[in-house]
Formats: sequence, structure tokens, C-alpha cells
Amino acid sequence: MKATFLRSLSGAVRNNYSTQLSPTSKLNRIVLTLTLAATCLFGLSLMTAAQALPLAGPNRPATVPADYVITPFGYFHPSCVKHLAKGDVVRQDENAIGHANGTSDNMQECAHARYTADGEKVSGDEPAVQPPTIGHSWIEYAGVKTTSAYKAISSEWNVPPAPSKNDGQTVYLFNGLEDSKDVDTILQPVLGWNSDYGSAWGIASWNCCTKGTVFEASPAPVSSGDLILGYTVATCTGTTTCSSWDVYTFDQTNGNSSELLLTSNFGQTFNWAFGGVLEVYNIAQCGDYPGGGRTDFFEQYLYDDNGVQIAKPAWKISNVSSGLTPQCGYGGKLPEEVILNY
Repeated sequence: MKATFLRSLSGAVRNNYSTQLSPTSKLNRIVLTLTLAATCLFGLSLMTAAQALPLAGPNRPATVPADYVITPFGYFHPSCVKHLAKGDVVRQDENAIGHANGTSDNMQECAHARYTADGEKVSGDEPAVQPPTIGHSWIEYAGVKTTSAYKAISSEWNVPPAPSKNDGQTVYLFNGLEDSKDVDTILQPVLGWNSDYGSAWGIASWNCCTKGTVFEASPAPVSSGDLILGYTVATCTGTTTCSSWDVYTFDQTNGNSSELLLTSNFGQTFNWAFGGVLEVYNIAQCGDYPGGGRTDFFEQYLYDDNGVQIAKPAWKISNVSSGLTPQCGYGGKLPEEVILNY
């Protein structure tokens, strides 16, 4: 498909319009799914309230202060996590967060250092989302790089059974895009256990970590067995460094969603795609992982900078759990779908 498909996809989510679609086209099915998601979102009035993000906890690295919280990007001071309302837009060009009512707030630089999962201190605009091999939060992932850029990524996966044990752990499963040469931010639709919802599953769309700040769209609750669609797509064409992106996490079973629309790339060229990632905090035993022992990321769709679908992305499974405790049968399988074992 050409870039017109990607433009129509973003417009469908943001403008909630109807389109005549071919029932035989998988790509058009995604358009329809996201259009219906937007409809459900606008009509949704009752939703379980999200908790505050989990505190770093007693098992945090010794360097991390006790009042810091866990995010998919490491440990942050609570004031440096910006929870966006529906309709909020992160704008790099204006250095502001625009609101649906036309007002805006200045984007302030975080006054506190943040920490990687293994307790390494990071300040200011130093890269926080570095290659996953240096941090122990990413246990395993499927990745692929390009010499140009990616325009969009999409995956589906089912919410796993709840962990059989509860040691205050946090588990994240997601796909995403980042810049391998200048790692300043990552866009990702995330499924999390014990993140926004205590001892329960939830979804949220994230953008991290310019000015030491992480941006989280309004989260939504989901349940084991639900089918999740995670999508990140550029909203502009004709450039490998698009300044505006939509990140959308949609529960196709219950209709809940988390949307981060028209969010900035903060000057990044997204040439590194992740078809599936397992990230964890405070795992004490193998029973702290979700039930079932694996998560399958299927219906994988990846698009180049011209908006053309890449027929068979050359995903590579990376297992970065060496030396970690506990060891729980980590690994993965390819090629038709990304399977992460734990």
C-alpha cells in the first residue's frame, strides 16, 4: 500500500469518519478496526479508574529513590511523568502540550534525574532508551533496522493470563519504533500488568523521554484473553523524519483504547522497529510472569518510509537475560509471528 493508506489510517483514528472497505483487505480491516475504536472511545463514559504508577518498591536498585515510579522507560520522579488527557498533543515545534480546548502548557524540563532499570543515573536529554542490551528491564525482543526509516508498525496480541504469583512486579508487552543512531525517544503502544491498574492488566500509549519527561496517554483497563491491536503511524509524507505520529492501543474485545495522537518525534528518524518486547521490573520468581509461558505478536505489519508494506521483516530475536535471576526459559520463535517465551 502507498502512503495514502497511512494518511487515511491516521485520519480515521483522529477524525472518526466512515470509509467503504474491501472485506478481503487486511490493511483495510485495520482501518475499519481503528475507526470503530475511535467510535467506541468517543462513546465510552464508564471506565475503571487508573491507579498511580507503581512505586519503585523495595527491590529497586540502591541508587533509585524510594518515591520514584516505574515506567516502560525506567524509574522516573512522579513529577516527570505527564499523564495526557484525551485530545492533548505533544508539540516539539512549540515546546508545548496543546489541549483540546485550544489552550496549551509549556513543556518543562524535568528537574530530577531518571534511572535505567539497573539503576544507572540519566540526566537531561541524555539517551534514556538506549540499546536494550545495557539494561535488564528488556528481557527479550524482536527487532529489525533499516538504513532509511519506517513509516508505521502494527501488531496484535492477546492479553495473557494473570501471573500466578504477586511480588509487586510490573510486566510490559509492546511493539514500537525508535532511532538506533540517536536514541532520544521511543513510541510504543503498551500492555502492562500492575502498571496503571493494581494487580491487573491495562493499556496505554507512550512517548519518552525528551527533556527527561515521559508522556502517557490516558490508560484503559483490559482483561486476560482480550485481543490487543497496537499501532504507530506517521501522519506526514515525503520525509524520513516525520514530526507527527499517532500511537494507538486498542482492545478489540471490550472497545477500550488509549490514543496518543499527533505526538512529536522530537527530531528522531525511526529506523529501528520492534515486533515484540518483554520488559519487567521486580521479578522474584518465574510465577511472577504472566500465565501461559509465552506471548505471540501476530498479524505483523511494517511499512517503509514510502508507506509500502515490507512483506517479510527480518526480525531477529534478542535474549538479553544472561546472568539474570530467575532464569525462566526465555527465548523466542519466528518467522510468521513473533513469539516471546518466559
